[in-house]
Amino acid sequence: MKKIKLDVSKITDWDSFHDFFSEELGFPDYYGRNMDAWIDCVGDLFEQGDDLLCFEIEGMKDLKERSKEIYEAINECSAFVNYRMTEQGQDPILSLSYA
Repeated sequence: MKKIKLDVSKITDWDSFHDFFSEELGFPDYYGRNMDAWIDCVGDLFEQGDDLLCFEIEGMKDLKERSKEIYEAINECSAFVNYRMTEQGQDPILSLSYA
């Protein structure tokens, strides 16, 4: 399992959300800064041969208090990354762990 540690404590709005994930996960320059593009880029992080990609996210409880919309988007869009894989006959690729 490939683990990526993420501290979301500095996310305060959508701009900071997209800045954070783009920088932390190395999204390409053409990243569209919307949740459809986020789903695509997160899916692209999975490498063949990996069994699972785990985001170990610190600060989600506080993020939920600051921006419930962003908190829910992370959960829903992560689930959609997995849904897309299962629709292609593959196993889910993304798990979330909150610290």
